[in-house]
Amino acid sequence: MASPEQDLTPVLDKDGVRLTVDDALATVTLTNPAKRNAQSPAMWRALAEAGRLLPGTVRVVVLRGEGQSFSAGLDRRMFTPEGIPGEPTFTELAGRDDAGLDASIAGYQEGFTWWRRSDLVTVAAVQGHAIGAGFQLALACDLRVVADDVQFAMRETSLGIVPDLTGTHPLVGLVGYARALEICVTGRFVGAEEAVGIGLANLAVPGDQLDGAAHDLAAALLAAPRDAVIETKALLRGASGRSYDDQRAAERAAQARRLRDLAGLGE
Repeated sequence: MASPEQDLTPVLDKDGVRLTVDDALATVTLTNPAKRNAQSPAMWRALAEAGRLLPGTVRVVVLRGEGQSFSAGLDRRMFTPEGIPGEPTFTELAGRDDAGLDASIAGYQEGFTWWRRSDLVTVAAVQGHAIGAGFQLALACDLRVVADDVQFAMRETSLGIVPDLTGTHPLVGLVGYARALEICVTGRFVGAEEAVGIGLANLAVPGDQLDGAAHDLAAALLAAPRDAVIETKALLRGASGRSYDDQRAAERAAQARRLRDLAGLGE
């Protein structure tokens, strides 16, 4: 199925990332299928830029990857002594002082952080391999629709490093500590049926229906009033960090804002 973005003029199209906007719906596409959408610092900077370029009209963002794989993880050149031209090698990163190394990794993470903004709902449409950084990019989104051939894997620990692109927090939130630990440390594949069963994915569909299913979900999300969606997302996102009584209070405060707004009595 052709992507609904195909006739839209890109807002951004660089370093393996394309952003298109159709009123309230934006689509971010990974556009290097020949390399299975392998990720690099340049791609991460482009992903961060896509977040900054989103117009205020956008309410839902769909993230997808061209080709057979959503993203097979880091560009393999990052693991070589030569690295990627123009980018620091792992050895060069390791040689930086604590503040410099922390700042470098924080910069890489920026491409993964904006997907959970309170004013957006983000949907990852994931097919084929979603490995390491690819898995973490899918986890950056609020929701995941997967093709029946999806293969999630977190391989960082097996390579002697750790997942550091914001994936650990949502993974534990979705599947629990024990299962998240097992998935990360073994580096095994998680397929579509298991992903839905453990709460990692919301829905699995045949591969040729993936784009359509993601955009059907986006349309359903757009049907609800924007301010009510924002308040509901904030309530749910914060629930795990609140006590039962604190959550009750947060519900009351949110509902008071909604009722006053609907009555025309809001600030």
